[in-house]
Amino acid sequence: MSTEVTQRELRNNSGEIMRGLDEGRSYIVTRNGVPVGELAPLRRHRFVSAQSAVAVFKGAPSVNLRRLRRDLDVVARQGLEPRG
Repeated sequence: MSTEVTQRELRNNSGEIMRGLDEGRSYIVTRNGVPVGELAPLRRHRFVSAQSAVAVFKGAPSVNLRRLRRDLDVVARQGLEPRG
C-alpha cells in the first residue's frame, strides 16, 4: 500500500522518504491534491552462492534428456526454412 505525499512534503522530507524507500515503502506524489507520480523501491538482485543453489535443487527430480529433446522437437521447429 502506498502512502500519499505532497510535492512539498517530498521536497522538505526527502531524506525520510528515501529511508522509507530503503525499507520497502512506496509513495504516491500529489500536486494540488492530484496524483502525479509514484515512488517505489527498486528490486534488489540477491547473490546466491553456487552451494546454496545446489542445495535448493538437490531434491528436484532428474531430467530425462532424450525425452526433453523429443518434447522440444515436437514444439519447436528446428529446420532452416524461414518461419512464416
